[in-house]
Amino acid sequence: MAGDYEKKLQQTIEDIRPADQKSMEAAKAHWRTVGKPLNSLGKLEDAVVRMAGIRERADYMIRKKGLVIMCADNGVVAEGVTQTGQEVTAIVAENFTRRATSVCLMAEIAGADLFPIDIGMASDVPDVTRPEYKVMSGTKDMLTEPAMSREQAARAVLTGITVVKRLGEEGYDLIATGEMGIGNTTTSSAVAAVLLARDVEEVTGRGAGLSADGLKRKVDVIRRSLRMHRPDGGDILDVLSKVGGLDIAGLAGVFLGGALCRIPVIIDGFISSVAALCAARLCPAAADCMMPSHKSGEPAGGMVLDELELSPYIDCGMSLGEGSGAVAAIPLLEMGLSVYREMSTFEEIHVEQYEEFES
Repeated sequence: MAGDYEKKLQQTIEDIRPADQKSMEAAKAHWRTVGKPLNSLGKLEDAVVRMAGIRERADYMIRKKGLVIMCADNGVVAEGVTQTGQEVTAIVAENFTRRATSVCLMAEIAGADLFPIDIGMASDVPDVTRPEYKVMSGTKDMLTEPAMSREQAARAVLTGITVVKRLGEEGYDLIATGEMGIGNTTTSSAVAAVLLARDVEEVTGRGAGLSADGLKRKVDVIRRSLRMHRPDGGDILDVLSKVGGLDIAGLAGVFLGGALCRIPVIIDGFISSVAALCAARLCPAAADCMMPSHKSGEPAGGMVLDELELSPYIDCGMSLGEGSGAVAAIPLLEMGLSVYREMSTFEEIHVEQYEEFES
């Protein structure tokens, strides 16, 4: 029987609509009038059209940009699947508030405000932790027991939705996603293996620099965890609760929240894309509101984007996390929108409009 959080999540999902096709057609029609070679900005034109469908209007602007970073610890770290201990999660989370991480500097250039969320760190961080967002102090070790309860997974997803609702009320109209949590490439690989129906070895990488032996141990831990818990790929809350992470669940909520509030949400790398896939499986219509950014350096990064039928805007071989790839894509999206909104039309420059021919 579904608990209160799961029921509320189901009710929320029912309010999500797919992208507005009329707005997308209107955006495509406007692109054809812009005084430049047709389709010459490629994916940037597609991105502007996609955002029009999300915003449900062809004439829109990006005024405020935010980066939501879900921070959480993972009990599976006890199995030696990482190079560092989970105390690093809290250290980096605090550094987000001090302009002391890579993504802080990148976000300044992109004009994005940072919102680190303690959804499940083992230790509280005074400038980050808020009781209403914290589901638990780290997950359990998935090799010995389920990572969390089903209700905790549902609550984490709802927390992500709540964060987006708050940002929407504050006027944010573009949200990038990020995460921080030692061990989260292990949980993401476990979830990806289930949702993609792939062998664990295919979808598991070295994360933050594991040795060859460390990678073997990581693959073995995931395999044994999946054998023990047998998560049902058709039931996302079952997968998240058994082998997932609170950051993944929270980010899944961010994607659902974006669809609910009509705010484009940018996928970051592997962990973020796994969360996006969870959201799309919970609510297929939500997939319309997701924007790709880059192709992660993790083995399954491209696989998950392919499953979502999204093509990355950039491919820099990045695997930093924290939202770095999502933030890097923001200037590209703004450049495309600037041309769309501000460039003269063929009529205005008295040039005959290009004709569009089938390729």
